[in-house]
Amino acid sequence: MTDLVLEQVSYRFAAGGALALDRVELRVAAGERLALIGQNGSGKTTLVRHLNGLLRPSSGRVLHDGEDVARSSVAHLARSVGLVFQDPDRQIFAGSVRAEVEFGPRNLGMRGAELAAAVDEALTAVGLEAEARTNPYDLGTSRRKLLALASVQAMRTPVLVLDEPTTGQDLRGVAIVRRAVDEANAAGRTVIAISHDMGFVADAFERVMVMRDGGVVLDGTPASVFGEPSWEALRSTYLEPPLPARVGARLGLGATPTDAALLAALSAAGGAGS
Repeated sequence: MTDLVLEQVSYRFAAGGALALDRVELRVAAGERLALIGQNGSGKTTLVRHLNGLLRPSSGRVLHDGEDVARSSVAHLARSVGLVFQDPDRQIFAGSVRAEVEFGPRNLGMRGAELAAAVDEALTAVGLEAEARTNPYDLGTSRRKLLALASVQAMRTPVLVLDEPTTGQDLRGVAIVRRAVDEANAAGRTVIAISHDMGFVADAFERVMVMRDGGVVLDGTPASVFGEPSWEALRSTYLEPPLPARVGARLGLGATPTDAALLAALSAAGGAGS
């Protein structure tokens, strides 16, 4: 279990350049589900790359369980934070699907039955168990994204970070990603996702943080972030609330950011009117 804290973290890609992160304060408790949303260039990916040391703050601190990670190597931090990149081709390199999934946990010291179980579990979770001997580049892009997810799942890190996990996925692929989030969280892992899929965010996460220009605009539950009082702030980041939230507001049903919440509100309204 790992608590994550960013204290006044700022980051510039080049000396004298614009701030990609501007004094960000963030606390993520172990076992939380947090979604980061905002327009491209708002700082979301920059932020999560500070969690595993791929980027280091220009100022401020990143803490894992109260310990400043400034002197920790990326390899050491990879034991705590597993990051699934948006582009799977930046992550995949092995000659077979199974070898790809084995690489991370093997580097963390897993061997024998433990390694085999971790790999089998991850492949089954994303529906690639029949493709173990396949070359990853014989898979389509959406399935390579699922392979990248499996390769990080198998590491069983306390924190799982997903960058645009549902992009390019059909309904089955989105369901697989959603199940992976549920299973990781049920096992006590923290799950952080960057996403432009507002329906997925509202349905799968308990906390949503909205970013703009390297800072935090909103931070709260899906019901509060996607509720009508927050729409002006969302529009400032070129985001729209999910359809159920808009329909719920139009019908006077309150904050209904998910399909299930909207159906429940409609059912309750129908019952009250009968």
